[in-house]
Amino acid sequence: QVQLVESGGGSVQAGGSLRLSCAASGYMYSSYCMGWFRQAPGKEREGVATIATDGTTRYADSVKGRFTISQDNAKNTLYLQIDSLKPEDTGMYYCAARSGTNCRFFAALYGEWGQGTQVTVSS
Repeated sequence: QVQLVESGGGSVQAGGSLRLSCAASGYMYSSYCMGWFRQAPGKEREGVATIATDGTTRYADSVKGRFTISQDNAKNTLYLQIDSLKPEDTGMYYCAARSGTNCRFFAALYGEWGQGTQVTVSS
């Protein structure tokens, strides 16, 4: 089983930046997808970025050019660099993992989740 712990959230003004981290421990799948999802109050959880074992990345259209997902395998850590933050980026950000290589944005496919880190962007 994989344990995921997010950090790095906070309150920032529009246009600012944040770097989220997700520390993974325990068993890791030999072939996997890891991703960042977010959930705003009253809205469904949505995928924003995923990365596969081979480094292939995928981004939601709403974050392309502003979000960058990366991983440091030596540190077992997943990152999300968020630039040019907008108020609509506000929400709880979750790290997730699943076995396999098809890194689609369907939250139901991901079996491992962290507790989330809050991002609040003010205008």
